[in-house]
Amino acid sequence: MTYKKAIEYLESFINYEKKDGYNYAKSFKLDRIRKLSSLLGNPHATSKCVHVAGSKGKGSTSVLIYSILRSAGFKVGLYTSPHLVSFRERIRVGSSLISEDDTAKLLDEMKPAIETFGTDQPTFFEVYTALAFKYFDMKGVDFAIYETGLGGRLDATNIVEPAVTAITPISYEHTDKLGSTLREIASEKGGIIKEGVACVSAPQEDEARIALEDICRQRNSKFILVGKDLRYEEVFSDDTMEVFNISGGRGEYRKLQTALLGSHQAINSAVAIGVIEVLKDMGISISVEAIRKGIASATWPGRLEVAGRRPYIVLDGAHNGASAAALANSIRKSFKYRNLILVFGISKDKDISRVVGELVPMSGRLVLTKSKVALRSSEPAEIAKHTERFGKDTLVTLNVNEALDKAISIAGEEDLVLVTGSLFVVGEARERLLGTECLI
Repeated sequence: MTYKKAIEYLESFINYEKKDGYNYAKSFKLDRIRKLSSLLGNPHATSKCVHVAGSKGKGSTSVLIYSILRSAGFKVGLYTSPHLVSFRERIRVGSSLISEDDTAKLLDEMKPAIETFGTDQPTFFEVYTALAFKYFDMKGVDFAIYETGLGGRLDATNIVEPAVTAITPISYEHTDKLGSTLREIASEKGGIIKEGVACVSAPQEDEARIALEDICRQRNSKFILVGKDLRYEEVFSDDTMEVFNISGGRGEYRKLQTALLGSHQAINSAVAIGVIEVLKDMGISISVEAIRKGIASATWPGRLEVAGRRPYIVLDGAHNGASAAALANSIRKSFKYRNLILVFGISKDKDISRVVGELVPMSGRLVLTKSKVALRSSEPAEIAKHTERFGKDTLVTLNVNEALDKAISIAGEEDLVLVTGSLFVVGEARERLLGTECLI
């Protein structure tokens, strides 16, 4: 199997990242991924792992944990989703993405097991998760960091037995699938919490926090809460760094720096440090210097990423109300600009009204667009129905390339072009602007 054939093979499986209107409870089945991993020799069980779920910040938190463990000298695998430019971004060990050759080779090896499933075929995400299991096993990683895809309880990653779990901030998202209340959504996300395994949580709304505490109580799991058991304090921020203090169970970490922008990165870093402190309590050697170096060296493309200056071009995958509010706050706080031009495209299953309500008021002009993922993308003309109440000068475009051309042509050197609303849109913009694979 060539890499091109491997990608064609992967894309032959149903991909719920690109679909809308499906039944979550009937479509997601842990039995399939358990069976597939078993047929492959249970590669998910061969390394220590950390499991991360949440509504926002789970990718950044995962990469912070990954970066700290790498700085401590461990061989670490990272599994995230979705990707921005290349499928290979989802699976990496150390500084390298999974290679094209290894992708093709491992899928070739997996194919006979997959073909035993008959009509109840695994999904794209299940096959790719199993691919990550096999790759990390083949590479002999010391730790694997798994970010959930959707939810947690029924997510394909949820067959792992983690050393520690982490829950990032929970907010309203995928309410047609995960539930209409924060308690229901938190119960789905908290489905990754395992018997007797500590859980580190970001600060949560009371409804979500109580749900997580209940799960931890039922499963005899220690619940470690940022804001209570670990505390954070912002010190400084600009368009290049965030500086903050964190105090945890093992002391105080002062003037930590990260290139990950936004006030929320102090919270994500506190969750990551909470995870590291649990690992240290288990006898794993990780120095304070490794923590400091790991946080400083962590990068995460497409999240408050500066892709250009004069004018600023900022890429961020905010796609729900809470993420959009955090993005708006971070832009106001960290960047100095004259006018903001918003390049915006979003999936039609999102709370479009809430997201535009957070971002449009701070914008001077709007350039509405859509990604190539046609089945999920909201039409720009439909988005305009949500933005017209703000009375902003609005351009409607057919695709991301056209939207970028329009935005950059009308931007002055002191302006800021913000591309957001969907990681699909951000990925296409990043490929156009930077044209590189997303190494971290």
